Amino acid sequence: MQKELAINGGPRTINKEFPWPVYDESDINAAAEVVRSGRWGNPDCADLVKSFEDEFAAFCRTKYALTCVNGSVALRLALIACNVRPGDEVIIPPYTFIATSTIVLEANCVPVFVDIDPDTYNLDATKIEKAITKKTKAIIPVHFAGQACDMDAIMAVAKKHDLKVIEDACHGHGAEYKGKKLGSIGDAGCFSFQSSKNLTSGEGGMVITNNEKLYDMMNSLRNVGRVKGGQWYEHHYLGCNYRITQLQVAILKNQIKRLKEQTLKRHENGTYLNSILEKIEGIKPLRRGIGETIHSYHIYIFRYDRSKFNNLSKVEFSKMLAAEGVPCFMGYPQPLYKQPLFQEKNFMCYAIPDYVDYTKVSCPVTEKACYEEAVWIMQNTMLGTKEDMDNIAEAIIKIQKAVL
Repeated sequence: MQKELAINGGPRTINKEFPWPVYDESDINAAAEVVRSGRWGNPDCADLVKSFEDEFAAFCRTKYALTCVNGSVALRLALIACNVRPGDEVIIPPYTFIATSTIVLEANCVPVFVDIDPDTYNLDATKIEKAITKKTKAIIPVHFAGQACDMDAIMAVAKKHDLKVIEDACHGHGAEYKGKKLGSIGDAGCFSFQSSKNLTSGEGGMVITNNEKLYDMMNSLRNVGRVKGGQWYEHHYLGCNYRITQLQVAILKNQIKRLKEQTLKRHENGTYLNSILEKIEGIKPLRRGIGETIHSYHIYIFRYDRSKFNNLSKVEFSKMLAAEGVPCFMGYPQPLYKQPLFQEKNFMCYAIPDYVDYTKVSCPVTEKACYEEAVWIMQNTMLGTKEDMDNIAEAIIKIQKAVL
């Protein structure tokens, strides 16, 4: 006998919580030690910050790592340090968090949206070259959900056209592409430590690079324009105070001890979940095998086909799945260029050329992902058990049987 759907009062398929963040007394003690020291600011005790930066650089196998206040600022520092000028164009995907686009605007540059690959939801490398003009200066590939972009193809296009590549790896802590850590392949790689991220201190960000000149410039921009060897009240560049705090770093230094094990667990569960969901008609996990050797599954995404669920909308399906106890979400409701910010060009004081018109932009794959297909499962779920993965599949099958 078919069980009643939870959304209609029936029993939930999953009856447990998936806590996040994961912490214990050691995290509390690390923060308390900083509080007791009375040295909370970055300049007050910069050796703790530098210690974590060195540790993160070693983890990513890069020469340099630079902390900052959040992932958005990490991207902004990297882009400005790449010497862009007002009116320059920067290629980005339209299926990502708004910050990937707003940091381009803040640099007085023009976001150019290139559609995503239908099988991975990452920037479609085959479409980049057609979007390049004489004004193009950089590409920001987003390793969305922790799935590595096709970096060989992207780097080849960038090299051909002398473009900078800034990896948005805010979902990619610990993930790898062909054995290389995400963020370590382009000119710079950016991470977020915001509360939902796989490595978190509530807020915070990081930029990694192998380029000393780029590192020095980002360091200056982060630290109100100061330079190595300069005086405290000597300012060379248009920077700001984007420094992280000691409390955040204390937590991060403790949290990173868990990152490798957690990433491998997410990778393992994601691989297994793919194998069982692909057997359900109307459910298609995003494709693997693009070159990722470790997938961090900051989000687990599958493509939903409403025709196999009696034309049930993605919105209603997502509500039903959440009611069954699966921490899920319908994802972005619209592409970035459909946001009022872009449709109405509410760019305030930024010098975006008058000819730029986002009302004419169309990225069909992204629109289909937003409006019809994409369903997200949150990263903390991917730290569950194999039985939890089986129960996710069971919940989807339960919904399908109920609506057919």
